[in-house]
Amino acid sequence: QVQLVESGGGLVQAGGSLRLSCAISGNIFSINYLGWYRQAPGKQRELVASITAGGSTNYADSVKDRFTISRDNAKTTLYLQITSLQPDDTAVYYCAADRFLTASGPATDFGSWGQGTQVTVSS
Repeated sequence: QVQLVESGGGLVQAGGSLRLSCAISGNIFSINYLGWYRQAPGKQRELVASITAGGSTNYADSVKDRFTISRDNAKTTLYLQITSLQPDDTAVYYCAADRFLTASGPATDFGSWGQGTQVTVSS
């Protein structure tokens, strides 16, 4: 398994930007997918962005034009750049890693979650 630690959340005004980071350690060679999920109060956790080991990215339709997922060359840090933040983006953001990611989370017992980082957008 890998260990994941998120950072970069905070309180931001609507229209602002944030970059979330996720430090990755452990056995990364078994990981095919890295992703960012978010869970807003009273809502289900949703996958907002993912990136494969080969670098292919995918986004939820609701965030496609404002979120950018990336990782460093050493594959030890995952990023989520968020622009034009909206109050609806308020949520706890989690990074996840596994051989495959589903809409709700890692697909196998080898998957991992970070502890989450809170993003709050004020109007």
